[in-house]
Amino acid sequence: MGLFLDNYEDFRRRLRRRLRSDDLADDVMQETYLRVEKLAMPTGHAAHPTGYLFRMALNMAADHHRAQGRLLTGEEVDDLLHSVDTVVDPSTVLASQQDIVALSAALDALPRRQREILLAARVEELPQADIASRHGISVRMVGKELKKALETCATKTGRRAFQRFGPGARETS
Repeated sequence: MGLFLDNYEDFRRRLRRRLRSDDLADDVMQETYLRVEKLAMPTGHAAHPTGYLFRMALNMAADHHRAQGRLLTGEEVDDLLHSVDTVVDPSTVLASQQDIVALSAALDALPRRQREILLAARVEELPQADIASRHGISVRMVGKELKKALETCATKTGRRAFQRFGPGARETS
């Protein structure tokens, strides 16, 4: 518990930067504090106890995202993919590998055009108008195909579909 409290501000600062939300970072820090207090963790046995605690906070953030039914934005996923942590939790690695296999299978199950539209919108972050032009279809059809692709992937991976359309939606999806 002392190690967590001694590094509280550093963890909070790193979480705010990683999560891009003061409120979410504060919520995660509170939940992590309660979990550390409840578990009375033996962090002295970990090779990198501060890394272990920070990883615990990141896992709490992921749990918080899942509980809210919110998927990460492309920018958040990119940040997490390119971040470097000193401690890699084997269960996290295994879960991530399973997620990648499930997503790959879901993408393979999509019709070619839906897969190309999904990848153009989510990976290349192209505007729908550019995707429509590329495929010779209307912007409305791009939206329909993207919605179908997201729903199929969500079903096959066991996740909720999250769509960035409608009022306030980003133009690049």
